[in-house]
Amino acid sequence: MISGAVAMWKALPLAQRWMIWLLLAAVGLANIAQPYPDLAPLQHGPTVALILAAPRLLRRWPLSTSTFACICLFLLLHTLGARWIYSYVPYDDWVRAISGHDISSLFGMKRNGFDRLVHFSFGALLTLPIAEISRHHGGLPWRWSLSFAFAAVGLGSAVYEIFEWLLTVVAAGDTADYYNGQQGDIWDAQKDMALAQIGSMIAVIALLRRSG
Repeated sequence: MISGAVAMWKALPLAQRWMIWLLLAAVGLANIAQPYPDLAPLQHGPTVALILAAPRLLRRWPLSTSTFACICLFLLLHTLGARWIYSYVPYDDWVRAISGHDISSLFGMKRNGFDRLVHFSFGALLTLPIAEISRHHGGLPWRWSLSFAFAAVGLGSAVYEIFEWLLTVVAAGDTADYYNGQQGDIWDAQKDMALAQIGSMIAVIALLRRSG
């Protein structure tokens, strides 16, 4: 079993192996002096599972390095957000330390917007991987694979929001509120799904222009 896992690892392109190591290091760093240890497994668990499964998944469904980079970039953004359970990512403090100003004041934001960025990135960065998989491993023509990817982003967003709703039903009140990160916005789920679709639409247009 170990020799098989090593063989799958060595079969990956070098760049993809480095990306996996980078993700693993990011998750490790995100859990040093973890400010929300009770929620850390729920936030980081799926990422760790994907990292461990990556060699086998990439052997079964190979991806180009640029496509795999899109997935890794999305997971890096998620890992950053997950450390501060999204609602408390201190990006204003970071920007203020550099420029003396903050993003929230500049754009009139009354809530932490990092989760909005990640939902947008879900659509913008994962459209290409879904399209590539559906094209090369599902046999869809390129334009149809892009349509499928756009629809899959919408489905994935909806399923995730349903999961968050179910979590509020079964989890303790504080745990559910912290994980969901609504921050008092009753339209949080709808805005998250809309941003994911906007991101996917931009990606589809860019990919169509690139392919001519």
